[in-house]
Amino acid sequence: MFNNQYLLAAGADSNTWVLLAAAVFVFFLFVFFLIFARYFGFWLQCKMTRAGISFPNLVMMSIRKVNVSVIVRSKIMAVQAGLLKNYPISTQALEAHYLSQGNVPNVIRALIAAHRAKISLDWQTASAIDLAGRDVLDAVRTSVYPKVIDCPDASRGSETLDAVAGDGIQLKARARVTVRTNLDQLIGGATEETIIARVGQGIVQAIGSTESYKTVLENPDSISQMVLGQGLEAQTAFSIVSIDIADIDVGDNIGAKLQADQAEADMRVAQAKAEQLRADARAREQEQIAHVQENKAKVVLAEAKVPEAIADAFRNQRIGLLDYYELQNVQADTKMREAIAGDGKPSSPVQ
Repeated sequence: MFNNQYLLAAGADSNTWVLLAAAVFVFFLFVFFLIFARYFGFWLQCKMTRAGISFPNLVMMSIRKVNVSVIVRSKIMAVQAGLLKNYPISTQALEAHYLSQGNVPNVIRALIAAHRAKISLDWQTASAIDLAGRDVLDAVRTSVYPKVIDCPDASRGSETLDAVAGDGIQLKARARVTVRTNLDQLIGGATEETIIARVGQGIVQAIGSTESYKTVLENPDSISQMVLGQGLEAQTAFSIVSIDIADIDVGDNIGAKLQADQAEADMRVAQAKAEQLRADARAREQEQIAHVQENKAKVVLAEAKVPEAIADAFRNQRIGLLDYYELQNVQADTKMREAIAGDGKPSSPVQ
């Protein structure tokens, strides 16, 4: 009886372990089925296109937080375009660029476009350009199809480049600059704003060095050639293909305005000097009037001493009464002559 119970318990335990093992097997089989169902499509694409990505690598990408779809499609693009024959790109390099917040499909498209256009561009350079914040695909397209930049940029508020020729005439110019991306200097190279600024400076300098505005209007191409010879694309991300003067308008006569302003300034200076001279003359006139009044005062003082001298002469008997009357007659005769001569003063009666 006891043996039968022991056998029944042992059989129950063995059945439990079998069921547990079966459950674990079914669980792992279900998990494997889910993983297989998720990555089978990607693995099949890689297998059919010879992308060289194994099934375990696909699973490990998800564990490393890598977008499997992006990496697989980018690798398939590179393989189908024949890019890996000349530029070996590993799956690890694609994953590293993705984890660095890079745009993997954009870099692959740029490499394909450069490969088709026979432009030398490798994975390291393209990925570095992308991580630097530049649009590497747009850069390759600009290398194949040069783009045109307006100088000056109307969106920044300036519509023309204003310069003054040697004869003082203002010219208002607009230029169109054709540029091609220089991939070798794209990393660290200056952008379009630098090209616009340098070209604008060169055009203003070229117009300013011209003797007459007529020369510029007759031959605008000379300005373009002069600017192109200055090497404006140095340390920039572009190579200048051509500079075309789109339009030139004649502005104001700056030289005449400056001369008019200078003449007006000279006139004001002359007026100020004349006012100073006039003020000095008036001051001297007032001084002379003061001297005249002073001299008149001295004459009055001297005349006031005449009666005293006459009285003293009478006391000392140096003159007589007849001499005094004769002096009075001479004075009366002198006043009469002055009145007849018409000196403008009213005649006074002889006393």
